[in-house]
Amino acid sequence: MTSRHWEWVFWIAAIAIPLLFPSKLLLINEIAILALFALSLDLLLGYAGIVSLGHAAFFGVGAYAAGLLAKHGLTEPVSGLLLASAAAAVIGFLSSFLVLRGSDLTRLMVTMGVALMLLEVANRFDTITGGADGLQGVTMGPLLGLFRFDLYGRTACAYSLTTLLVLFLVARRIVRSPFGLSLRAIKGNRLRATAVGVPADARLVTVYTIAAAYAGAAGALLAQTTQFVSLDVLDFHRSADVLLVLVLGGSGYLYGGLIGAAIFKLMQDGLAAWTPQYWQFWIGLVLVLIVMIGRERLSAGARRIWARLARQHAGEQPS
Repeated sequence: MTSRHWEWVFWIAAIAIPLLFPSKLLLINEIAILALFALSLDLLLGYAGIVSLGHAAFFGVGAYAAGLLAKHGLTEPVSGLLLASAAAAVIGFLSSFLVLRGSDLTRLMVTMGVALMLLEVANRFDTITGGADGLQGVTMGPLLGLFRFDLYGRTACAYSLTTLLVLFLVARRIVRSPFGLSLRAIKGNRLRATAVGVPADARLVTVYTIAAAYAGAAGALLAQTTQFVSLDVLDFHRSADVLLVLVLGGSGYLYGGLIGAAIFKLMQDGLAAWTPQYWQFWIGLVLVLIVMIGRERLSAGARRIWARLARQHAGEQPS
C-alpha cells in the first residue's frame, strides 16, 4: 500500500471514529487539539532542528486571545481562531530573534523563559485574564452561524478535527516546498546551507512564526471548545507534554505528532481510570522502554507481527 493510500486510511479513520464512539467525543476533541499543538512543534523540531521548552507560550497566547475576544463580543469561532493565531504569530515573530542567538542550550533557556514571563504576566494582570481563577464568561456563538456548541462535544469535535485537517494539509505543502527543503538543509548543516545561498536566519524566523501561529490555533480551539481559559495553558507541563507526544510518535514526518497525541491521550485516559494516582509512572515507563529499545526496533517488530498475521489470515482463506 502506497503512502497516499495510508493517508486516506488515516483520515477516513479519524472521521469515522467519532461516529463509532459518540460517547468519546470530548476525548477525541482533546486528541485533535493536542495533535495540532504537536504538529506545530514538529515544524520546529522535526524540520528546523529547533528544540523548545516553552512552546506553551504560543498555545497560551492563542487561548487567551480567543477567550478575551469571545468575552468581549467576538463570539464567531472561525474569526476568533484566525485572530488568535495571528496574535500568537506576532509573539512568535518577536521572540524568534532571541531564539536564533546562541547554542541549542541557550535556545532551550530562552524559549522556556519566554513562556515563564508570559505566565507571570497573565497571573499579574488578573483583572484582564482572571489570574488564578481563570478567564470566565467566555461564550461562543454557533459555528458558521449554524452549529451550536453542545455538552456532548459534537460540534467541538467536528470543528477541531476539521481545523486539524486543514492546517495539516497546509503544513504538508510547506514542508514539501522549496522552503521546507531549505529547512532540512539548515537542520542538517546550517553553515553549509548558508554557504550555498540559503538565508538561514530568515528561514528560521519564518518557520518559528508559522509554528507559533499553529500553536496559537491549538490554544484557541481549547478556549473555544471548553469556553474557559486558565493559567494552565501557559504552564511548563504543556511544553513538556507536547515534547513527550513527539517522543512517542516521532518527529520529522508530520504524522508523528498526530499519532503520538492519540497514544498519549488514550494512555492518559486509560491509566488515569485504572490508577488515578500513578498513571504518570506508567507513561514514564513506556517512554523509558521506547528510549531503551528504540522506536525503529519497535516499528520493525510491529511490522513483522502484522506481516505474520496477514500471512496466517491469507493461509486460512479457502482456495
